[in-house]
Amino acid sequence: MMNDQRSPGRRHRLVTAVAVLVAVIVLGVVALAYASPYLVLDRLKRAADARNAEIVNRYVDYPALRTSLKQQVTEMLARRIDEQKREHPFAALGALVGMALIGPLVDAYATPDGVAALLNGLPPRGEPGETPPQPGAQPDEDSAASGQGQSNAPAPAPAPTQPPRASAGYDGIDQFVVTYRRDAQSRPYSVLLRRDGWFSWKLFAVNLNQ
Repeated sequence: MMNDQRSPGRRHRLVTAVAVLVAVIVLGVVALAYASPYLVLDRLKRAADARNAEIVNRYVDYPALRTSLKQQVTEMLARRIDEQKREHPFAALGALVGMALIGPLVDAYATPDGVAALLNGLPPRGEPGETPPQPGAQPDEDSAASGQGQSNAPAPAPAPTQPPRASAGYDGIDQFVVTYRRDAQSRPYSVLLRRDGWFSWKLFAVNLNQ
């Protein structure tokens, strides 16, 4: 009789323990799913800074990124041409040259080098012959000022001197936005990631806000 009386209590404790375990697992999965874009972003940036193409390629949708870059740079240069035309009819020639070179610029930024630049506060500026900076590259201000030591090779964008200000957050369930600003005077721009399964994300677009 004693064993029969204890049996329901044991079953109740077992059911309670299983329920608690299931709840802990569910909460863990939800927490991991929520944190996943932050984890992916950290891993992607480390890989991009190290130019680890294998890992970068895993977290970047290059065809979508190329489409986004082309659209954003085209719109940026079109606005620049309109603004410069108001000042002087010939002032827009540089932007027109840049418009003709959008393809090479997109090709240069849809790479691990370009992804590293985007994640370090160095978006494309739409300059003719522009390429993302190489690892450890520093701008040669003296040469730039004097015009010495220059060649016809495309000039890379200036390397960052300090980490950019960044903020990140969800924009809906399946999209994650990281916004960068070099300093209080610079215009912010955003890098967009979208969900690729439960726990993975891919960088697929930029918003240059130009």
